[in-house]
Amino acid sequence: MDLSLSTRTEGDRTIVAVGGEIDVYTAPKLREQLIDLVSNGSYHIVVDLEGVEFLDSTGLGVLVGGLKRVRAHDGSLRLVCTQERILKIFRITGLTKVFPIHASVDEAVAASD
Repeated sequence: MDLSLSTRTEGDRTIVAVGGEIDVYTAPKLREQLIDLVSNGSYHIVVDLEGVEFLDSTGLGVLVGGLKRVRAHDGSLRLVCTQERILKIFRITGLTKVFPIHASVDEAVAASD
């Protein structure tokens, strides 16, 4: 399975919609996207994981790396996820304490930093 990425802007937020599998093979594509966004001045990013079917530790590492990048600019990285199998990974790893996780893109965009 491949990874699809699409980016759009809503207000001061950049939404990255991710689809497919985030694993050791596809995670570099997401990493590059996040690096490019931050390099171009997008410091408030919402990563929409609703289309993600699989997420491994490499993918988690990319998200944590993205969070560190935006925080270096006083930014934020919010996640949108309602899928139990993906949420379980965040709970097991303790990353629910690190990432704000929202039920919808609208909710994530409306959240204040």
